[in-house]
Amino acid sequence: MKNILLILSLIFFAFVACDKLPVEKPENLIKEKKMIDMLVDIHIAEATFNHMRYDSIVKNSSSANFYYSILEKYEVPDSVFEKSFVFYTSSPKNFEKMYRKVMNKLSEIEQDYSGRKDELLEFDINK
Repeated sequence: MKNILLILSLIFFAFVACDKLPVEKPENLIKEKKMIDMLVDIHIAEATFNHMRYDSIVKNSSSANFYYSILEKYEVPDSVFEKSFVFYTSSPKNFEKMYRKVMNKLSEIEQDYSGRKDELLEFDINK
């Protein structure tokens, strides 16, 4: 009996949790396309910092400097970015779709940078 009551209460709480909006939409929500572009730049900045952190030019910097330079580039206050990020991540399915776009853009950039894009195009043409 206790097990059934426990299972029913868990099911009840699961349904109640699904009915609520995860997080309210912030007033100054960053548009999805701009947020995707910002996330791409943040990943590139983090990779650059990790790659060059022992270089004398970057040695006295922190990754926060890179983060704030991106916020400055897009003219977005950190509080607006954080609220927008929390809003988007509160809906995992939608955020996963957004993040696929981020990963696709990063892959395109990597292909452009490495020269693989031309190789891939040549490979497709020869088929």
